[in-house]
Amino acid sequence: MAAPNMVDPELESRVKKASERISENMHIVANEPSLAFYRLQEHVRKSLPPMVENRVEVIKLHRELQGHCYDVEYAVSAVKSMEEAGPHFENMKDLIKRATIYRQQLKIDESRKGKKESSVYKRLSAHIPLDLPDLPELGNALRETANKVESMMAEARHSNAEQHKTVSEKM
Repeated sequence: MAAPNMVDPELESRVKKASERISENMHIVANEPSLAFYRLQEHVRKSLPPMVENRVEVIKLHRELQGHCYDVEYAVSAVKSMEEAGPHFENMKDLIKRATIYRQQLKIDESRKGKKESSVYKRLSAHIPLDLPDLPELGNALRETANKVESMMAEARHSNAEQHKTVSEKM
């Protein structure tokens, strides 16, 4: 039998290896939570900025989409209101047909009478008696007066249109 004081080198190497493994495992177990937190921190640091950029882009796209939805709703309501205007367009079409027919009738009547041109001067001259030999300039005066009246009427229409335009712009 061997003496109790004798040390077995093989046993000593096995004990040393076992104690190193236990020590290493204890070190890993003790440091494992901090290693896990370190890995989480790395992951968050790398993946968070792209996620934030994507979120900002999604919010921007959502706002744009809402704007487009409002535009579509407005367009749909405009189309529906145009559908409601159908009877008005039919009425306008009938009025245009009537006006065309009346214009054709007037042309036929004018061609039957043999008149080629009707003007303010001719309408005024029809009411003036022809037995005025002392006034040779009367025809020119009447023509000038008729031209002045027509130009004043055109100016009045133009100024009236401008007034309506400025009033509607102020509203």
